[in-house]
Amino acid sequence: MGKVTVITSGKGGTGKSTFTAGVSTALVRRGNRVLIIDCDAGMRGIDLMLGVSGELVFDIADIVRGNCSPANAIYPCKTVPELYVLPAPSDVSDKISPYIMLQLVRVLENYYDHVLIDCPAGIGVGFESAAIAANRALVVVNAEPLSVRGGEKIHRKLRHMKIPEIRLVINRFNERRFKKMGAFPDLDAVIDSVGARLIGVVPEDSASAACAQRGEPIEGRKKAVCAFDRIAARLDGEDVPLEL
Repeated sequence: MGKVTVITSGKGGTGKSTFTAGVSTALVRRGNRVLIIDCDAGMRGIDLMLGVSGELVFDIADIVRGNCSPANAIYPCKTVPELYVLPAPSDVSDKISPYIMLQLVRVLENYYDHVLIDCPAGIGVGFESAAIAANRALVVVNAEPLSVRGGEKIHRKLRHMKIPEIRLVINRFNERRFKKMGAFPDLDAVIDSVGARLIGVVPEDSASAACAQRGEPIEGRKKAVCAFDRIAARLDGEDVPLEL
């Protein structure tokens, strides 16, 4: 049975989906079979980032309606073997209820080492559906006040839902900009404000973001890739020292 991780953010624009694509690719490099479930109904993007959008026929809403089996709505990423995508509905009105989502994930987790659920930003019904089946959560924030405030709210919500393990990712970190902004004295203040234990800091990396937009694997010698690899190792249970 695979580990189910919901990847969340309090506000949009944190790079959460790019992070999901990057860390999932890193998990596959470690020999894992990985499924990404996109729960952002109406705003799906993981299919584009992983280069499978041209093949989509069914999505998660079709499974719920009985239009297809789960296997028919799960698409392999051709450029990253052992990485699979279950796309979100294209229509925002097709949000999946928390109860149905729980039943579906409980079936799918038996076939993968990791199930990563890309959660819509905010704390609405889409958030609850994405998080309900998770036994671990990653809260993705940028080191700026609005994002950190949103991360703290998400953290409280996840604790209320009794998610057993909640970790923090500081994404798109630019040390020069962080110091110039002066909103926090250091990264420890960011961590304390969100209230979740840090699992990794991902540096700002335009090359990785460009790969995601082109539907190419986030790998090679890009700045963010080392951070993705270290976070993936921690998700696999390895005791890897943090590098800030």
